[in-house]
Amino acid sequence: MAMAVPWIGSILFAISALCFEAVSSAAVNQVTDGREVTFGSVIKLQHDRSKFRLHSHEVPYGSGSGQQSVTGFSGVEDSNSYWIVRPPQGASVGQGDEIRSGTILRLQHMKTRRWLHSHLHLSPISGNYEVSAYGNDDQSDTGDNWRLEMEEKGNVWLRDQKVRLQHIDTSGYLHSHDKKYTRIVAGQQEVCGVLKKTSDNLWLAAEGVYFPVTPSSNSS
Repeated sequence: MAMAVPWIGSILFAISALCFEAVSSAAVNQVTDGREVTFGSVIKLQHDRSKFRLHSHEVPYGSGSGQQSVTGFSGVEDSNSYWIVRPPQGASVGQGDEIRSGTILRLQHMKTRRWLHSHLHLSPISGNYEVSAYGNDDQSDTGDNWRLEMEEKGNVWLRDQKVRLQHIDTSGYLHSHDKKYTRIVAGQQEVCGVLKKTSDNLWLAAEGVYFPVTPSSNSS
């Protein structure tokens, strides 16, 4: 019996580290072996060309909506770049369910609990659609909904696979580029929404905690 205690302890630690509602910054430093990006996973989105991570923080925009700003950040270790992959409101989707091409999803900023959001306000540098972080656990609207679009072959979202996220309300693609802020968040890249498909709206799932696929979501 004594030999089983360390084994049981390891399992309990893994389960607690992958808890859907209470993932800690320490836990997300470890990437699980699963290749699939599933609902409930906590991930960093890496901009394919620049390698900056999608990032947010409690710094509001000084123009436009005045909502919490979203940027591209060059650092890999910063915990403000973690996002929880959530279904849209009212969807009957469970933790560990696969995410297929065409799926509508939301991304919730792990630290501030706000949702990746877009609307018709102008972005501060380029004048495209502003991308912000909005709401909280109990406040979300259709401006938080994004459709996953695969760039490469395949139907299921996998880590390190190039994808686009198209905003449902505006049709703008999540986008970043070499335009950088010079004050407050100096050196961070602008993130915005643009209507045209380009190489600058390709992203891939990088570091994070990836829930294994639930058998029911992979049975069809």
